[in-house]
Amino acid sequence: MPAKKRRRSAERNYVFLNVPYDSAFEKLYLAYIAGLSAFGLIPRATLEIPTSQRRLERILKLIEQSAYSIHDLSRVQLDARAPRVPRFNMPFELGLAVAQDARNRGETWYICETIPHRISKSLSDLNGTDVRIHNGTVRGVFGALCAIFVRKTR
Repeated sequence: MPAKKRRRSAERNYVFLNVPYDSAFEKLYLAYIAGLSAFGLIPRATLEIPTSQRRLERILKLIEQSAYSIHDLSRVQLDARAPRVPRFNMPFELGLAVAQDARNRGETWYICETIPHRISKSLSDLNGTDVRIHNGTVRGVFGALCAIFVRKTR
């Protein structure tokens, strides 16, 4: 299916959220939901889909159905338990969104982070991409969302 048709089939107000789901990130997750809702957007996450489908298929379907995607890479870090390896799920999901959007030539995916310039070191292929820094705060998430979804009218 051509990319333009796929993007047209995306719900104009759906936003795929690629964020951590643990208790330490809960306040920021709720901030994303509240902030997107304030813009009249509908947050989508893999948590909402029954687990009878393979996880990768669920993620691809949500990305395809969404007009936008937000990828918070602030928690890409070494696991505290052995073996100490980083989890690459969130950067991988970002890559899926970028690949799907490559033919559309319109920016529909956005990156958020807590620390400035960390992405340029850990994922240098994204150099030149405007990463929104939220400093790990609810206020910072609201600011990042306001920078991404600028309204033309009040």
